[in-house]
Amino acid sequence: MNIGEAAKASGVSAKLIRYYESIGLIPEAGRTGSGYRVYGPNEVNVLRFIKRARTLGFGIERIQTLLGLWQDRDRASAEVKRVALEHVAELEAKIAELTAMSDTLRHLADCCHGDDRPECPILRDLAEAEGVGPPCRHG
Repeated sequence: MNIGEAAKASGVSAKLIRYYESIGLIPEAGRTGSGYRVYGPNEVNVLRFIKRARTLGFGIERIQTLLGLWQDRDRASAEVKRVALEHVAELEAKIAELTAMSDTLRHLADCCHGDDRPECPILRDLAEAEGVGPPCRHG
């Protein structure tokens, strides 16, 4: 199948397929005599694997590792689990960071009168070097 057909079958855009080839995530496709890329079922399965890994937030480097593990039938599943749990820890840290940011912004928005007065605790917090989220000053 050509790149358009492979893109449709895998759910990965042709542009991304070319990019993945250019960075070595997937091998360069075979070519027809006229220079068109040719893909088979194995390449489409690899592209689907990459797409699923991307939807789970894995970066290119980890996907490369996971692809290697997937293709190595002699590997131990413990290594795959280790890679997955490292990613889980990073996701959980990011979630905690985003939750803290959301909580701070929600608190600042709750403190803001949202009226015609120029006083705004949100802007005051952004202007402070420490960004400690000052207590509400109603009045």
